[in-house]
Amino acid sequence: MALPHGTPTPKQGLRPICRSARPLETGRRSMLSLLLMSPVTMSMISEANDSKKALLEEYLRRSRENKEKNDKERLDDYYKRNYKDYFELIEGTVKDKNEELLSESEKEIREWLKKNKK
Repeated sequence: MALPHGTPTPKQGLRPICRSARPLETGRRSMLSLLLMSPVTMSMISEANDSKKALLEEYLRRSRENKEKNDKERLDDYYKRNYKDYFELIEGTVKDKNEELLSESEKEIREWLKKNKK
């Protein structure tokens, strides 16, 4: 008996109509997904998240405690990097001035330069 035209022969093999008819995969990726979905792995992930959360809370607490000190250090470092040359220029223009003739800002610039000379 002959098969109708266009019908695959047993040599060509029949392909499944839907993907769910495939046999269960046993590759590395499928094993990894099984491992990641296990309850033990999920509990390990939550424990790691808890320890990270506790560490972050500790860092935030320390940061709040030291905020003023850190802000002052950052500001001083900013001034040292950005204003030292300018303040030295100003100091050169007022070097020969009498102390009574100096403005308040010129006095503070002199004090700052004395304190921050390297």
